[in-house]
Amino acid sequence: MGSFVRLVAILASGIVLLGFAFFAVDEMERGSQTQQNLIDRETKGAEYDPAPIAPTPGQEAARERVNGSFRELVDDANDVLLDPFTNLVDSDDRWVSHGVPAILALLLYGFCLGMLANMLPKERETHGDWRTA
Repeated sequence: MGSFVRLVAILASGIVLLGFAFFAVDEMERGSQTQQNLIDRETKGAEYDPAPIAPTPGQEAARERVNGSFRELVDDANDVLLDPFTNLVDSDDRWVSHGVPAILALLLYGFCLGMLANMLPKERETHGDWRTA
């Protein structure tokens, strides 16, 4: 039973870490695009169009087509794992609103489930009769 709990802890922690890594990559790309848009606006007078924080259903569908099935699977699993922690953070900073729930999830799923797996009784190995030991 302990090995099953340990496996669940590892899988949940891996999904949370992978989801946060995807978020970080997206934020870096968005920051780069924002800087490019600012330079274009200053040099050419182009309009600045920031990425929306809450996408419409059409934008969400387009993002699903761009990301692919594996990324959407990880994002959906990450949403389920982080759901208990999202209401604990009220910040306008995207890094804080994604980072704090990820840290709390890693503490719960990684550390606490790992400790639980270590505390569960282990199956004893039997070597036969006590006189032969």
